Amino acid sequence: MSVVVKQSTCPHDCPSVCALDVEVIDGVHIGRVRGSKEQSYTAGVVCAKVARYAERIHHPDRLLHPLKRKGPKGSGQFTRISWDQALDEIAERFNSDERRYGAESIWPYYYAGTMGRVMRDGVNRLTHAKKYSRFYSTICVNLAWPGFIAATGRMSGPDPREMAQSDCIVIWGTNAVATQVNVMTHAMRARKERDAKIIVIDVYRNATMEQADLAMMVRPGTDGALACAVMHVLFREGYADRAFMARYADAPQELERHLQSRTPEWAAAITGLSVAEIEEMARLVGERKRSFFRLGYGFSRSRNGATNMHAAACIATVTGAWAHEGGGAFHNNGAIFHLDQTLVEGRDAIDPAVRVLDQSRIGAVLTGESEALCGGPPVTAMLIQNTNPACVAPHQNKVRRGFLRDDLFVAVHEQFMTDTAKLADIVLPATMFLEHDDFYTGGGHQYIGYGPKLVDAPGECRSNHDVICALAQRVGARHRGFAMSAQQLIDETLRDSGWGGLATIETQTWRDVQPPFEEAHYRNGFAWPDGKFRFRADWRSTPFANIGMKGPWRDMPSLPDHWTATEEADAAHPFRLATSPARNFLNSSFTETPTSRTKEARPTVMIHPDDARKAGVADGAIVTLGNARGSVRLHARLFDGVRPGVLVAEGIWPNSAFLDGQGVNVLTGDDATAPFGGAAFHDNKVWLRA
Repeated sequence: MSVVVKQSTCPHDCPSVCALDVEVIDGVHIGRVRGSKEQSYTAGVVCAKVARYAERIHHPDRLLHPLKRKGPKGSGQFTRISWDQALDEIAERFNSDERRYGAESIWPYYYAGTMGRVMRDGVNRLTHAKKYSRFYSTICVNLAWPGFIAATGRMSGPDPREMAQSDCIVIWGTNAVATQVNVMTHAMRARKERDAKIIVIDVYRNATMEQADLAMMVRPGTDGALACAVMHVLFREGYADRAFMARYADAPQELERHLQSRTPEWAAAITGLSVAEIEEMARLVGERKRSFFRLGYGFSRSRNGATNMHAAACIATVTGAWAHEGGGAFHNNGAIFHLDQTLVEGRDAIDPAVRVLDQSRIGAVLTGESEALCGGPPVTAMLIQNTNPACVAPHQNKVRRGFLRDDLFVAVHEQFMTDTAKLADIVLPATMFLEHDDFYTGGGHQYIGYGPKLVDAPGECRSNHDVICALAQRVGARHRGFAMSAQQLIDETLRDSGWGGLATIETQTWRDVQPPFEEAHYRNGFAWPDGKFRFRADWRSTPFANIGMKGPWRDMPSLPDHWTATEEADAAHPFRLATSPARNFLNSSFTETPTSRTKEARPTVMIHPDDARKAGVADGAIVTLGNARGSVRLHARLFDGVRPGVLVAEGIWPNSAFLDGQGVNVLTGDDATAPFGGAAFHDNKVWLRA
């Protein structure tokens, strides 16, 4: 047996985008996957689920052949067909629907099952070339990114490796131990080498909180109140860097006046924290100027997430933390890569008159709600890649009703028989990341990564790019990208973006493109025309999306505040439910691997013992959670690491793992959120019954 270690990049929907060393056995199988020490952000550490990737890539349940539905929709009954049959049938349906209803009746739908730029985004080239309904991506970042950009003007921040040079690391809205393990690598180094303090803010006591010097468990959606009270103390106690604000911020005096009534006592009543906890956090970040605010995607799961993110980012400007190595605020580094994806996505073929449909409102789209359809024709045909909306999309009962329409044709390109694949008319087998070529950018760091093909795919699996090009030929789509290989697309895209070509990334595998300190820390001014950090957010001018404003954006506060836009508990629904990530799953990926399933055991909901006692619920008992959207049954886990009145259900389990075959997103709303849309997965009011 020969074992050769080769390099790759993790493709999954995680800011860490880890650099990998992969054991290739006899040229056909993989063994252990490790974090590469050659890339300084990954620093030799990778999460356990990716370390055992051999379980996933060599899983006996992988889809290996094209399939056609032979039973009723949703029955899971399929028969094997050839690739030519499958592609011909998809093309015939797309073309006939285009002739009958117009091209906008076809909606290619995708997301982040791979973060590879070619394999994820290439479906847009087909969309644009054919003038199919365009896709507005809203399911992840729309409730966090605008808040950060509204403050800084740009989606970038300090080098995240600087956490190792910090004197205080604030890990806010992310369970990094479970979902961004490399954050902990650098934070723990700072603790060991600099006696740095670690503050963790989340809605329940998770594995990251257990590593904290100060663990702050807030009520869901109250982060803005905490941020305001911390800044109140910073001004009151003389920790505010007035000289920094005078040079770099737009309205420091107005902010100080505004915060005079946002006291720790005020915030304690809202957040559930004690006054002492709020004062301690303010003292730590005030005294330790090298404070690094690592702001996570928990902000993007609440209806007031954008305002909460903006408020949290403001703290680093009040203290002047941006001026120091190891200081400032960081959420994502997307802007530093300045990728030109015209070729990959066919952006030169975009027709702005073609409607754009909201990803998060797929249930409303498929059930024919006129507003969601932008007043246009119904969607009658779909191609779905890299996502599992029947499980992960909000308002799941509505989504399922839409998929069960007799007049809707669905083709799903997948690796496993997911909940969405079970609802398809045609299922196509897909490659995994070690079976095709692609490149990646690290949202949580500053590397462009390459992922070459290392092993052949099993059975008849084909890559996303191959499927898109074959389908384009059959439906008459014209674009030069369809005649190019994945490597050619990578080469030209990197060259157009100023990063050299394929030969450069092949040589380096991971290219460090971190801007210099002065740029990353905005020392020459923030990314607004006046160079000022904006305490006073102008949501309408925030450069995030040109799709138009969504939800109740006119009600959003300009200055940092607690905005009560969340779905609050009431007499009929006395609990707030958060559906937080599970350590061994990644969205709906890894739910099929044996070790991940064993470690997570079964769907559960965490309930405070006092709430359980009142409801007559014992540990391990079956409970029903419900609201106006539906109900779901799962097992209770009594846990004093949640606040009374708060429930936490970890992980997006397959619907079939639940007692009634209905997953937790039955309970999640699909209403348009401010300011640019998005899905508020952790913002649900529910009732609970034994």
